[in-house]
Amino acid sequence: MAAPATPGAQAPPAPVAPGDLSGEGSRGLPDAPSEPKQLPELIRIKRDGGRLSEADIRGFVDAVVNGRAQGAQIGAMLMAIRLQGMDLEETSALTQALAESGQQLEWPKAWHQQLVDKHSTGGVGDKVSLVLAPALAACGCKVPMISGRGLAHTGGTLDKLESVPGFNVIQSPEQMQELLEQVGCCIVGQSKKLVPGDGILYAARDVTATVDSLPLITASILSKKVVEGLSALVVDVKFGEAAIFPDQEQARELATVLVGVGVGLGLRVAAALTAMDKPLGRNVGHTLEVEEALLCMDGAGPSDLRDLVTKLGGALLWLSGQAETQAAGAARVAAALDDGSARDRFEQMLAGQGVDPGLARALCSGSPAQRRQLLPRAQEQEELLSPADGTPWLRVHRDGAQLSGPQRRALQEALVLSDRAPFAAPSPYAELILPPTAAQQ
Repeated sequence: MAAPATPGAQAPPAPVAPGDLSGEGSRGLPDAPSEPKQLPELIRIKRDGGRLSEADIRGFVDAVVNGRAQGAQIGAMLMAIRLQGMDLEETSALTQALAESGQQLEWPKAWHQQLVDKHSTGGVGDKVSLVLAPALAACGCKVPMISGRGLAHTGGTLDKLESVPGFNVIQSPEQMQELLEQVGCCIVGQSKKLVPGDGILYAARDVTATVDSLPLITASILSKKVVEGLSALVVDVKFGEAAIFPDQEQARELATVLVGVGVGLGLRVAAALTAMDKPLGRNVGHTLEVEEALLCMDGAGPSDLRDLVTKLGGALLWLSGQAETQAAGAARVAAALDDGSARDRFEQMLAGQGVDPGLARALCSGSPAQRRQLLPRAQEQEELLSPADGTPWLRVHRDGAQLSGPQRRALQEALVLSDRAPFAAPSPYAELILPPTAAQQ
């Protein structure tokens, strides 16, 4: 006999016929795992404003790295992301997928608090990394800097360093560790082992008008830094006429996203907003910027470059617990510039990454005139004269044809003459956006 029903109890489920998958929960067979979406479908989802899942994003990155994605498909996805955007979860998933597309870097546990880095969104004449990495090494840090090449009109750190004959930006993880042990810093590029997915997307962004996409910028920057295993990171977010973002509010939006995504990925990230309404320093161009970076490491050089190097370095030393305040950290970086220890680390880094030791020594110990003879030079120089008194105000180094009339006029229109007394240029450093825990301190 059947047992009497208990008041209020639900009746048992009806039997499920063999092969009937229409039932819910445990009454049917387990749901089969969904098939990965094909690239055209992923592109369509994002093109139409949809949201990509973590699996979707990993599938796209995997196709990019393994060569299954055609160039047209990569460009289409980048443009879809540029036009439709990504939320924080999508951006975090893209960052993590790019970071995991290659080998993860592992360091001795004793280095944990010392591992720091800085990254810039790019500007004109921005040679900060060339100075800051060796200066931080001289302050006792380990700086495993994975940098990029030029994007749009902005110069790339790797391109500048490669203007030094023999400098090799491709270093294996084992070579990077050796450089950090012996020098304290290295500046390298992506490779087939290190963040290869970002290397491919980075190059594609430059030719698809997607350089200014917030989620793509965020994922590109932070994926390289997640791999580095840092204790602290400062991102220099430029704003102004010579930056990717002309408006400070746009730059602040990117900075906020960088900090937020970084925190979600376990990174201690701060973002500095710095002005880029004019070139940083006085020299623009790969070799010329190496010369000016060396001048800064002589304890001299343009005040705006030194100011930015010391303030960004001070923020990193403070964030990583190696200085009690940002000001104290900045003073330590300034001392490394003035006493020559930053320049010594730069010389060691050059030699460690392929530059002939004799050339590295001559570059770092020579006068500005001697350095100019050691580095590649343009075939011709062309000067523009001030219309007021005829004194030269701009020197153009070129290998190509002479400046055209329109080019000369455009450059001359950039010169503004005033009767005001000379004044010091304001600091490009505007503000520092901190992660929640640091902001509360």
